Amino acid sequence: MTDSDAVVSVRALSKTYGSFTALDGVSFDIHRGETFALLGPNGAGKSTAIEILEGYRDRSGGEVSVLGLDPHRGGIAWKARLGIVLQNTGESGNVTVHEQLAHFAGYYANPRSVDEVIASVGLEEKSKTLIRKLSGGQRRRVDVALGIIGRPELLFLDEPTTGFDPEARRSFWDLITKLKSEGTTILLTTHYLDEAAHLSDRAGIIAAGKLIDIGRIDEIGGADSRIPIVRWRDAAGLQERRTSEPGAVVAALMKSGIEPDGLEIVRPSLEDVYLDLVASHEARQGNESVLENAK
Repeated sequence: MTDSDAVVSVRALSKTYGSFTALDGVSFDIHRGETFALLGPNGAGKSTAIEILEGYRDRSGGEVSVLGLDPHRGGIAWKARLGIVLQNTGESGNVTVHEQLAHFAGYYANPRSVDEVIASVGLEEKSKTLIRKLSGGQRRRVDVALGIIGRPELLFLDEPTTGFDPEARRSFWDLITKLKSEGTTILLTTHYLDEAAHLSDRAGIIAAGKLIDIGRIDEIGGADSRIPIVRWRDAAGLQERRTSEPGAVVAALMKSGIEPDGLEIVRPSLEDVYLDLVASHEARQGNESVLENAK
């Protein structure tokens, strides 16, 4: 079933709730040492898939292996090899940052240095502050610190930088790059597509419970989706042309010696590709529903 280098292997994963299908035949691998982004709209099935991988939710069908075991059968020793940063935490916050991390470090055989982890998430000045007195972004950094204190082989990051200011996000990106260099395998979900593009080796896109595309960040969506767009404005309004030779189009537009208003070359980002893929899938789903109802 599994790729020999796969830390996570998923085959034909499905999850149903009565007549509702949350996951429908999803398959993918995550290789040792890579950062894999699982992307999709709210309600697409990402959280369900991750909870199954973490061992917190049963699946309806398919096969799953995480660190060589079925998550449904993973025990304490298996869970100690995981790091999990959830979207929300239920911690009361009545202890200091240092106390909380020291407490969690005690659960692991070879934890990271508490002070080192606090520094890595930029909370040195808040080390002795009660967690409940921290800002939302600072509490999010504590969540991340708790996720990495045990030196996990596989780290789940679910919307990790929600509430971070731009400087904190960049610092977090540096931390993830460091963890990756140490061999940590990372599964990331985020609504910040620039974050996914910066941190991830590959991505899978889920929409309406189906995996609609998967591949390297610079390949996802296919070559056609990466063709640049030349935009400009003339007397007829906004014009645009998708072309693999944008320089030639610009040269033709400049023959008069006058640059057209608003002239720009746009190279589609991961966000552009993602939005096009999701919109196309939703359009196909809508057409199929219309055809089915017409029968």
